Amino acid sequence: MIVESVEDFAQSLKQGHSLIGLDLGTKTIGVAVSDGLLSVASPLETIKRSKYTVDAARLSEIIAKREIGGIVLGLPFNMDGSEGPRCQSTRAFARNFARQTDLPITYWDERLSTVAAERALLEADASRKRRAEVIDNIAAAYILQGALDRLSHIKRAASV
Repeated sequence: MIVESVEDFAQSLKQGHSLIGLDLGTKTIGVAVSDGLLSVASPLETIKRSKYTVDAARLSEIIAKREIGGIVLGLPFNMDGSEGPRCQSTRAFARNFARQTDLPITYWDERLSTVAAERALLEADASRKRRAEVIDNIAAAYILQGALDRLSHIKRAASV
């Protein structure tokens, strides 16, 4: 089930389940997961992309192993806010994956997540090789953390 608004996504989540955040690239998929309280996102792994069925099978393994309750997909808008071919590709991936899972799927604006991840890795003095290895799952963590922060805000507003 694809849920366009984060507010509706928040309503569809089960208590105590983690979320998974994905940064879908053309060559890799960055994967991050949250804690059960939905407060902190942590980078998990980078999947080298191959065929959709192989990629989806790996994601399904992670989801089953970690008791995931929802999926946050980074949506790569153009800097002017318009949607280009990469957004269309991400939406197609979401439609295909939604046929395989009952979990709610939502989108999060991922503009500048890779830039933020690169900056953090540079500040940590990571080597060029190390940055290349982890940039995508760090970017996925930035995407997921943005969504978690928004979900926290929604939860606080609802309890007032």
